[in-house]
Amino acid sequence: MPTQLEPNTVASESSLRAALLAAGTAIEAGRAGGFALVRPPGHHATPTSALGFCLLNNVAIAARALQAEGAGRIAIVDYDVHHGNGTQDIFWDDDSVLYASLHQVGIFPGTGGQYEQRETTINVPLSPGLGDREWLDALETQIAPSIQAFEPDVLLVSAGFDAHEDEDLYLVDERVTEEGFRQLSRRVAALAPRVAAVLEGGYNLETLPRLVSAALDGFADG
Repeated sequence: MPTQLEPNTVASESSLRAALLAAGTAIEAGRAGGFALVRPPGHHATPTSALGFCLLNNVAIAARALQAEGAGRIAIVDYDVHHGNGTQDIFWDDDSVLYASLHQVGIFPGTGGQYEQRETTINVPLSPGLGDREWLDALETQIAPSIQAFEPDVLLVSAGFDAHEDEDLYLVDERVTEEGFRQLSRRVAALAPRVAAVLEGGYNLETLPRLVSAALDGFADG
């Protein structure tokens, strides 16, 4: 029988295996500079608990694995519409990992406000109803300079697509287009010598394949 781990997260008999495979695929993507097309997502999972559909924090596990293999400084850019509270919690006191998030303000999980900042934690909460120009400007002006100054060996992307204009989620109201995700990915890919990505949100099964394809184009161009 499925087990309700918390109000937004259910686990069944196969969930742990799926989560372990997702985390392992994220590690391999980090090694190869690839895209981990996995579920369940991970950026809400904390060191001690599952949350928001997430069982294990895939991008954080990949970051630690890469550091164990010799990578020094790692940056994580999260452009899922929801703040990655778990990733932030994991690396809050670790100056070897820079976490930067673009997300809509005032929605689940309620973290990532403008005052949750430190040298290696950058939160950019965005108002509802914004589109490509505003999301790209926020990346260029508020995140890219800090990543360039940090000089990461590897940059990992928590690639969520639920800021898309056709996504239908509770309280989510952003207007990023397919081209917007292509440009976000292209600009992120130019910020480090090695870039890899891990799928986070994005639940419209009609649009998600196109959005992932656009992101892949952007990463390749960058």
